[in-house]
Amino acid sequence: MGLSTFEEDLDVREIDPALDLEEEISRLKDELHAVILAHYYQESDIQDLADFVGDSLELSRRAAATDADYIVFAGVHFMAETAKILNPTKPVLVPDLRAGCSLAESCPAPQFKDFRKRHPDHFAVTYINCSAEVKALSDIICTSSNAEKIVRQIPAKTPILFAPDRNLGKYVMKKTGRQMLLWQGACIVHETFSERNIWRLRQLHPDAKLIAHPECEEVILDHADFIGSTSGLLRYVQESGDRKFIVATEAGILHQMQKRCPDKVFIPAPPESGCACNECPHMKLNTLEKLYLCMKRRAPEVDVPEEIRRRALIPIERMMAMS
Repeated sequence: MGLSTFEEDLDVREIDPALDLEEEISRLKDELHAVILAHYYQESDIQDLADFVGDSLELSRRAAATDADYIVFAGVHFMAETAKILNPTKPVLVPDLRAGCSLAESCPAPQFKDFRKRHPDHFAVTYINCSAEVKALSDIICTSSNAEKIVRQIPAKTPILFAPDRNLGKYVMKKTGRQMLLWQGACIVHETFSERNIWRLRQLHPDAKLIAHPECEEVILDHADFIGSTSGLLRYVQESGDRKFIVATEAGILHQMQKRCPDKVFIPAPPESGCACNECPHMKLNTLEKLYLCMKRRAPEVDVPEEIRRRALIPIERMMAMS
């Protein structure tokens, strides 16, 4: 059980402003024998403190391999659940239990269960951005890094349903030539990018390459010079001879891009309005203060019921084997 929103906010306000949070977090990490995992979309100060920063596949592998006593996961809820599924005996702590995922929320387990019942002959390939309950109803899990590779390994005569991201599903269909039945879910961040605003930005920066995550809508992907997972985008800008990039994914990745390529220019792709909609509001619920507090009080802790955990582990292990 986690604290209420009121209690969390009250605790954050009561932190001594003179406290060196980075030093305290390092001390607590040693005290707990903890590993801190952070997604690329976290705030830059959290990324800089983490032991490992990565995308969903990389962090799943790190979680599976860790010998730490505590896993502290700075990401969103489904990521921490995945770490718990892989490490049932280890406490998995999160800075804020409210850090959910719009894509995961677009696929409630009861509706997905009914969907599967209506298509019993279909093999369910499910994107890792989903709840533990949905994973437990799936045949195999995938990430944006390995979705194409996994679909290519499924026998040609086997019908496939793909959930929950329709944009990633359409992209994989286009790359593999496989027809798939798609669940109609989407990420609020990746669907917010504006074709019109990106076109204008490209006129201002004709020498910039447009790179995009496959969760973006097809109309954005059609204009992209390169499409890849978060880690794939990061590798691309490091290996590319180009010097300027328009980046169509959550803006948190720009921190790692700039750290690794300080001589290159990275421009966040603009959303439809002038808002900060290219930042995930769920990811950004995690702060340095909350990271400190969760380690200090060893809560909130994410748990997964054992029956669900066992069933969810099977498709995750299939993913690991086929990746």
